[in-house]
Amino acid sequence: MASVPSRALTNGRLRLLFPFLNWMGELRDGKILRADIIAGITVALVLVPQSMAYAQLAGLPAYYGLYAAFLPPMVAALFGSSRQLATGPVAVVSLLTAAALEPIAASGSPGYVAYAITLSLIVGLFQLGLGLLRLGVVVNFLSHPVIIGFTNAAAIIIATSQLDKIFGVRADKAEHHYETVWNTVAAVPTQLHWPTFFIAVGAFAIMILLRRLNPRIPNVLIAVAITTTLSWLIHFEHLETVELSQIGNKSVQEVVRDELTLKREIPELDKAIADAEKTYQEAHKQFGTDDSRTLLAQHLFDTLKLKRERRIKTVKADIEEIKKTRFDHVPQPDGATGKFYLHGHLPEGTESDGRLWRIRSVDGEKLVMNGGGNVVANVPKGLPTLALPKFDVNVILQLLSAGITISLIGFMEAISIAKAMATRTRQKLDANQELVGQGIGNIVGSLSLSYPTSGSFSRSAVNIGAGAITGFSSVVTSVIVVVTLLWLTPLLYHLPQATLAAVIMMAVVGLINVKAIKHAWLVQRQDGIVAVVSFLLTLAFAPHLDKGILIGAGLALIMYLYRTMQPRIAVLARHADGTLRDAEMFGLKPCENIAVIRFDGSLYFANTSYFEDRVQERIASKPDLKYVIVIGEGINQIDATGEEMLSHLAERLDKAGIQLLFTGLKKQVLDVFMRTGLYEKVGSERFFRTEDQALDHVWKMLGNNHEADCPLNIVCPVMSPK
Repeated sequence: MASVPSRALTNGRLRLLFPFLNWMGELRDGKILRADIIAGITVALVLVPQSMAYAQLAGLPAYYGLYAAFLPPMVAALFGSSRQLATGPVAVVSLLTAAALEPIAASGSPGYVAYAITLSLIVGLFQLGLGLLRLGVVVNFLSHPVIIGFTNAAAIIIATSQLDKIFGVRADKAEHHYETVWNTVAAVPTQLHWPTFFIAVGAFAIMILLRRLNPRIPNVLIAVAITTTLSWLIHFEHLETVELSQIGNKSVQEVVRDELTLKREIPELDKAIADAEKTYQEAHKQFGTDDSRTLLAQHLFDTLKLKRERRIKTVKADIEEIKKTRFDHVPQPDGATGKFYLHGHLPEGTESDGRLWRIRSVDGEKLVMNGGGNVVANVPKGLPTLALPKFDVNVILQLLSAGITISLIGFMEAISIAKAMATRTRQKLDANQELVGQGIGNIVGSLSLSYPTSGSFSRSAVNIGAGAITGFSSVVTSVIVVVTLLWLTPLLYHLPQATLAAVIMMAVVGLINVKAIKHAWLVQRQDGIVAVVSFLLTLAFAPHLDKGILIGAGLALIMYLYRTMQPRIAVLARHADGTLRDAEMFGLKPCENIAVIRFDGSLYFANTSYFEDRVQERIASKPDLKYVIVIGEGINQIDATGEEMLSHLAERLDKAGIQLLFTGLKKQVLDVFMRTGLYEKVGSERFFRTEDQALDHVWKMLGNNHEADCPLNIVCPVMSPK
């Protein structure tokens, strides 16, 4: 019989380590299994196009969204506590990823991708650490006003970041997001690509109409399917591979040839740098650090490295510049590909084909010209290879602050969704276990080329709305993504990027919630100020979103300290209804010998002086004062500064012939007094359970039938306040 408790204990530990054991047995019920399969397929129909759109928002090739939708949803569901939370790429985390990586690498470059994968690992490790240490409470440092201000600003930033894809224009990226938006809008009159714009409008129309017709219809998938088919039918992309000689502009030809020269120079420069480094190392070993020969060798080594970096940077900047340039194409008389001239600079007597062309890529003296819109293009077939991210301490340190920010913001989004669903399903939710699930999901995701992920509000709503009962629905979703990566990627080639931009903009519309900011203002004006300031600063600092969040969080803490530094301290008197009320507010007559003071707040270092000053004011205004009764029902906590102040205050009042009494103190406060000896020092006879007990004691001590005439005992009509 002794083995039964042991087996139960082991089973309990297993369920803590593997939370999916709590619901795995329920899948024996055919109804539950069928409901989860249907829900998983339904979520996948939304996830596949959404994930590709969010990957582009993060500055990554679209197919990396599928990698992020591969393992994280399944792993987070298996190790989290929420049964219906749908994990994967989300808009806000994608935006934060782009904001963290764009200052240190070019979007879509191999370095950028590597940093994104490393960032996923950092986010996962931080979330896992918080969960294992039971520190889920840390997310409370990001107050609700900060989050609603940030979320509203992020929604606007996300939506406006897609304008270039909606209109088919290319604009210079500026230091601030609002400048980039202005550059994009300014480029529209001259660069607007009408087919791209019409594709985007069509995608919007399909999604809006279907959502209004029936929210259960997979409007995103249908919009993607229709616009992709249309893109294929009308040859929306329209690519042509041409020779460099077919570009009728010498400056463009020089830039391309300069890149070819650079490719030949790089190996020579690398060899020269390696030789210079070897010479420097030998000189340093032989002559020491400060010898002139060592310094000369170091100078040569540094000069060569700087030359290489400058050459690469200059050529890359020039190539990027010509990629923004628009060209007119003059076909040959037989309709074959002819020459390309700068837009608006056609030779006299020639006519263009009516398209605006741009350089898509450069490969030697071969140029791929794009005369249509942008599509997703080739999506690598097959599953991502599992491998550890490359560890670089400098990169990890550089990304650490962004990783922590993404961890907290992403988890706050996930846990708020999970709580809402747990309330609806009446299932138990463990925030720390959810941190573990999200953390393991991001860690495993980093092994399969995923960028940071989190719980999605829209897909979680689809999941629970489709009837999901257990986390198995997310496992089914991951399986559908696997099927897509293995066999369906060719169907995604012609998917217009304008459609993905429309998907993103439709998804973030729900994040804009002005009512939440207004509500925060009504609840507490300081909270409203924090929400507005967080909103404005996030917009102003974008793409450096962490600055807006950090300043908003700091302001929220300052506002909290400001509120608690001067809590409400009321001098009480007897009200007409027989209760003790604020004498000043209700115009009540106080007693000349007894002051009853109520302190509404925890007593700590920031407000002890304020409390002491108010008591001193009361003493100074009442020369016949004999007793001060502190009603401590509102004191939840007291720190060392507060305890020290009360000790000194009691001493000073005793010397002045005034006794300090306490009523209604909570156990945690009395425990502090007991531990420090203040309870014995003041005297146990000065502590009472209720104010009435304290008043009875004081009236007896005052004698002369003071109770009969004391305003604190006689119910008088309320006077108007002075």
